[in-house]
Amino acid sequence: MLTDKELLNISGGSIKWTLALVAGTIITFIAGVIDGYLRPLKCN
Repeated sequence: MLTDKELLNISGGSIKWTLALVAGTIITFIAGVIDGYLRPLKCN
């Protein structure tokens, strides 16, 4: 059995927020570049 202190110190299986934020930013940027290349719109 684990003690309460040991249970509070367990960390694993979770993704860090910074990594998720960076990955989301990169995916959004690449999707925007692809969309702009395939469907160019003129400026008004």
